Amino acid sequence: MPVKIPLPADAELTPEVREVLATMPPLNIFRMLACAPANLKPFFDWGISLLFQTELDARLREIAILRVAHVTRSKYEWHQHATIARRVGVSEQEIAAVAVDGQITGLDADARLVCRVAEEISRDVRLSDEALQAILDRFGRRQAVELILNCSHFNMVSRLLESTRVEIEGENVLENWKMP
Repeated sequence: MPVKIPLPADAELTPEVREVLATMPPLNIFRMLACAPANLKPFFDWGISLLFQTELDARLREIAILRVAHVTRSKYEWHQHATIARRVGVSEQEIAAVAVDGQITGLDADARLVCRVAEEISRDVRLSDEALQAILDRFGRRQAVELILNCSHFNMVSRLLESTRVEIEGENVLENWKMP
């Protein structure tokens, strides 16, 4: 039997943690984070800030996150962010283009650039000078940092998901979620 960290049942959670979970989409990642209650709400708030309170274009952000998910082989992260990507205008053809090994084709120059950044951060940790200069030139300092933060954060998320073995929910919870 494969080893995994089981998701806690409601009876195992404090009333405070159950209250916090009730404010979030019912995703298994948040249920897993309830095992570390002091981190649950800060993690959620940080994620919301990265997803919905930055200047970085939402379409490009989701393409970058999908590339992180592909490179790190995080099926859960891919599943959830493919749903969000569709909701912010990423086409099925673009989603498929991100999910290839090797060189990305079939995307515009900006999307290819964010894929390169996501891949370098995922595989090498440190961006190459060329990639860093390219995002500074294209997006400016603020959005370059926001892109790096998103790629870095979702690398951490993929490692949490894969190491704890969080399973994809039986239904697509984010389909009807009202995004902030």
